[in-house]
Amino acid sequence: MYKIAILGCENSHANGFLNFFKDKDDVECIGVYSDDLEAAKKLNEQFNVPVMENYDEAVGKVDGIIITARHGDNHYKYAKPYIKSGIPMFIDKPITVSEQDAKNFMAELKENNVPISGGSCVPLEGHVQAMKQAVLNETYGKTIGGFVRAPLNPNNPYGGFFFYSQHAVQIMTEIFGNYPNCVHAFKTNDHVTCTVHYDAYDINCQLTTDSWIYYAAVGGMFNHVGNHFALDTCFTKEYQEYYDLLKNKQSRQSYEDFFAPVFILNAIARSLESGKTETVNRIGDL
Repeated sequence: MYKIAILGCENSHANGFLNFFKDKDDVECIGVYSDDLEAAKKLNEQFNVPVMENYDEAVGKVDGIIITARHGDNHYKYAKPYIKSGIPMFIDKPITVSEQDAKNFMAELKENNVPISGGSCVPLEGHVQAMKQAVLNETYGKTIGGFVRAPLNPNNPYGGFFFYSQHAVQIMTEIFGNYPNCVHAFKTNDHVTCTVHYDAYDINCQLTTDSWIYYAAVGGMFNHVGNHFALDTCFTKEYQEYYDLLKNKQSRQSYEDFFAPVFILNAIARSLESGKTETVNRIGDL
């Protein structure tokens, strides 16, 4: 029996995981924690899971943790007491907010060989994976550009711009690569548009408020192909990925790839502030 705890259970991911695990006879959630006590109590009422008084009280008692706080600044804090245990961790988007936290967080996870999954689930959707393969295989010829669109929720108490924007960034990184060189971003009526420069091409990334449209396109020498897509399967795939992680301890991504969106998000935020093109930092630059 795999025992897990859910830390930061105030968003729908917590409900999603608990519903998913209801059909698994080898997983038991021994506790949920949230700074928002009412959110934890609702899960207790719905799923009969114990409410934890502190986020670190399950240390040494669980085989894995799920961290899904609304504010990304809480993710490293919640994970830290469990890292030396080496247990598998799901870490929701944004992985963290500050670049220094990302560097320190990654170093600790790597040192203790912690299996990880999480971030945005949207890249697991079939259309995104098809576009990724088109770039890798040059299905439409050599890639010369691309376009990504996803929702933005900039006005919130959970980190503002950082709260929702990893979805757009991670669609882009899944298709075109995790390590662009620089970004130039601007805001119009709360919508954010970014030009993201890679070595061989530029990608236009559009983050839109009051809209739930997801779109991705690849521009090749011989064709330009893209489409809207719905989030029909990505949540279940995300839950399944963590379930598999509990059992086989094999992460899909490297630590560096997992944390790469944090540095892109910070470059976009700096560009919005400065009005200039901003370099995307690397962990080694800090």
